[in-house]
Amino acid sequence: MYTYLQNNFSFSPRDLKITVPVLSALVFFIIYWFTAQSDRIKKIFYKKYDHDKASYRHILFTKYTGFITMGFFPALICILVIPDFSLESIGLYFNSSTWFFSLVWICALSLIVVPLAFFSAKNPKNWVNYPQIRARFWSNKMLIMNGVGWFVYLFGYEFLFRGVLLFPLVEDIGIWPAIAVNIAMYSATHIPKGLDETLGAIPLGLVLCLLTLASGTIWIAFLVHVAMAWTNSYTSFYFNPLTNHESTKGN
Repeated sequence: MYTYLQNNFSFSPRDLKITVPVLSALVFFIIYWFTAQSDRIKKIFYKKYDHDKASYRHILFTKYTGFITMGFFPALICILVIPDFSLESIGLYFNSSTWFFSLVWICALSLIVVPLAFFSAKNPKNWVNYPQIRARFWSNKMLIMNGVGWFVYLFGYEFLFRGVLLFPLVEDIGIWPAIAVNIAMYSATHIPKGLDETLGAIPLGLVLCLLTLASGTIWIAFLVHVAMAWTNSYTSFYFNPLTNHESTKGN
């Protein structure tokens, strides 16, 4: 005869507030990642357009896909499934009591991360991943839309990590366990980009989680991440020998 442990597998409302955000974040990040990395989808663009336009359109497609899969569906599922779940409860609102705190930290962190991103982007190791658009000649429209793409994508990304995947967990398992889960998943998403970004995501994730909870909104994390991404992307564009910044076209 064998023995087994008796466990209570009943599902409580508290369990719902933890498992739904975590599982929805995991599922929709997987959907985003394998859509963005799909060779089949990429070939559709490269068969239809020349190399520069194909790269440009494909990367924008992945950015908008990231916004939809990470910034829309996980929140929608949580709103539909979890009682009393709202956009305000996960930091998507204007907090009149902390707006100045948020502004100060956005400026302060940007003064730190922008120079770091600038000098990091000059390193040839960075050119393996950036700029993501691998066009040889960039039009002014491409330069602008590259920034727009990052803005849209990072809104969805930070809304997922610093919103859906943070506030509900803090309420039910506590601040530090919630931050630990957040940092673990946040750092893991950077593994394909190399050890430097994976390790760098740990302290950055910690700071962004703490400031998000202190402000009650996602805006610090979102805007600081945008400042860092724009700096890295455009600095990489300028220094990467695969791009020709002196030969951008009008449109």
